[in-house]
Amino acid sequence: MKIVDAKVFVCCPGRNFVTLRITTDEGVVGLGDATLNGRELSVASYLSDHVLPCLIGRDPFQTEDIWQYLYRGAYWRKGPVTMTAIGAVDIALWDIKAKALNTPLYNLLGGKSRDGVMVYGHANGRDIEETVDAVSRHLDAKFLAVRAQCGVPGVPDSYGVPKDGKAYEPAEKGLPHEYAWSTEKYLVHVPALFEPLRGQIAQRVTVAPPTCR
Repeated sequence: MKIVDAKVFVCCPGRNFVTLRITTDEGVVGLGDATLNGRELSVASYLSDHVLPCLIGRDPFQTEDIWQYLYRGAYWRKGPVTMTAIGAVDIALWDIKAKALNTPLYNLLGGKSRDGVMVYGHANGRDIEETVDAVSRHLDAKFLAVRAQCGVPGVPDSYGVPKDGKAYEPAEKGLPHEYAWSTEKYLVHVPALFEPLRGQIAQRVTVAPPTCR
């Protein structure tokens, strides 16, 4: 089996998601995620211009050899752009390997070890009351872990509190936004947020038994 084609796709209006597709001569296709929030197009260019030409003709099963080749072959190593690109290739190659062997990928990585995975929801609001309500809605949706974040008085733009009601602040396109921030005001305000959370919310939380074996 040989790699015969590799393409990069940048999609999703309002926020760039970068997907790598690697195709083999036997028709097996592998997908890898190359999204790097805020610098997606840099990764897409690095893949198209520097990485993908090095993959054509290679054996996709040689995942470790290809990883080392891409990492050590570049004069400038590491860095978020380079490592995101290499990571996308690695994910796509493992995807191909699992499909070619007709087995779930976890069987190639030590086997299935859990029945589920803990995730968290991002609850936010313009003020404490809105944030407490958002945390409550996340608990109603059966989240076991919730990140709570609210606006800070005197700080016009609080990180993680979008103005348009979205669940989370999306990655910005174009020039980065300049925030006015005050660590002092934030540290004073946070205890006031967690006081009602402890009083009203904590009593609703039950810890589920671990699913890992």
